[in-house]
Amino acid sequence: MFLERPVRWLRWLSPTAMWRGDHNEKSIYLTFDDGPIPQATPFILDTLAKYGVKATFFVVGDNVRKFPDLFERIISEGHKVGNHTYHHISGYKHSINTYLNDVKKADEYVHSHLFRPPYGWMKPEQRIWITQHYKIIMWDVITRDYSKRMRPDDVVNNVKRYTRNGSIITFHDSKRSIQNLHTALPESIEWLIREGYKFRTIE
Repeated sequence: MFLERPVRWLRWLSPTAMWRGDHNEKSIYLTFDDGPIPQATPFILDTLAKYGVKATFFVVGDNVRKFPDLFERIISEGHKVGNHTYHHISGYKHSINTYLNDVKKADEYVHSHLFRPPYGWMKPEQRIWITQHYKIIMWDVITRDYSKRMRPDDVVNNVKRYTRNGSIITFHDSKRSIQNLHTALPESIEWLIREGYKFRTIE
């Protein structure tokens, strides 16, 4: 439960962050972390296009630098983007200045007011600064598509078990997740459509 959905005390650590959308509307937000990369992003974009779904991508600045065409494709196809630091670094493992400089460097490539911290952790001082400059977007459901212990069916079952009105669902645009996503992403989208959920992007 802790892994797939953040517990209440974790939400208290970032009370100004967006963890979930409107509880009263049957809608969800698909988000993808860590890209863009050639091994995963094209498949994700093709799948989203197939179902007419828009999503929000929290991209790593260095990946945007290396693969600008993929980043431009994300934007040109109508998806939203957010800052996920330049090197995908953990706030708790780096000094305040190192972390914030990494965020600023990513912004040179991403140009977004949305931010999601890698691993979901930041030091209080880092969080205060980020809050003053970005809208922090967390999540309501982690699919765990990146885990070697997970099969595609397990990923889909996490979506089915934990999704609720307003859920921000996190997949990963990464080499570690793509094997699961080949099956889990279309099956998850099809289930969400059958359940009557509307797909929203984070504005």
